[in-house]
Amino acid sequence: MTAPRHHLDAAVATRYASGELPEPGSWQVERHLEGCGACAARVSAAARASAAGPTLAAVRSALLAEVAGLAPAQETASPVPVRPPGRWTRLRWAAGPALRGPWLPAVAGVCLVALVLAHGGASPQARTALLLLAPLLPLAGVALSYGPHTDPLHELTATSPSGGLRLLLVRSAAVLAVCVPALTVAGALLPAVEGGPGPVAWLLPALALTLGALALGSYLGCRNAVAVVGGLWSLGVLGPVTVRYGALPAERLDQALTPWFSSPGAQAGWAGAAVCCAVLLAVRRHSFDFFDRPEFS
Repeated sequence: MTAPRHHLDAAVATRYASGELPEPGSWQVERHLEGCGACAARVSAAARASAAGPTLAAVRSALLAEVAGLAPAQETASPVPVRPPGRWTRLRWAAGPALRGPWLPAVAGVCLVALVLAHGGASPQARTALLLLAPLLPLAGVALSYGPHTDPLHELTATSPSGGLRLLLVRSAAVLAVCVPALTVAGALLPAVEGGPGPVAWLLPALALTLGALALGSYLGCRNAVAVVGGLWSLGVLGPVTVRYGALPAERLDQALTPWFSSPGAQAGWAGAAVCCAVLLAVRRHSFDFFDRPEFS
């Protein structure tokens, strides 16, 4: 594994060696020590200099002697077979809690309600409502995918070698893999409005918002970043469009959304925003490996 660019200072090493560091922070330190010999030496020196140093040295000597005595017996013993978890189990846990919890039926429910209302004639503006909500649904899945507030095993998975940004991206990709096809099919099945945005016009805004939330999460934590990005979308697009155009016919309302979704300038702007957020996320990738993250505070 590649060691993070952050290294432990003497104060953190002393707190870890004395057991004063909180558990999540300790696990992040241990993850860092797996790939950083300099920090491992610093922690070892701090442990030897602590009040428990002589006791630790005695335990180490006794343990080495015990291991040396057991080594010949272990060489002749037959290994115990361990059955690895199945592929479905690994995929299920890698996908994260969003695909195991209420978010998945919520997405299906939004699509189903929009189809029923539109084709039943109860709400001809259901297509517009789905278009406005579509960029927010992946954000909700990302917020539920990573963090101690949703994943009971978060401290273990986040401090494992495959944790951090890598795990967050895997779970975000799983959310998009479910959300994008469902919303696209639902949008295509809804009655079309001439001159209005197409059924896939929300894809670039959703991608930009998702990447923006991930990049902002390197500063604020995943849940807080999703709340900020979703709030900005609601204040900047969802609220004003609903208040200003909510009483218009569906045809004019869809046309009013074109500057936000379907115009070449809007699509180019969302694409540029997605690229900028992806670059920022790449620059900030190491912040997901450092133990002093907002999610662990």
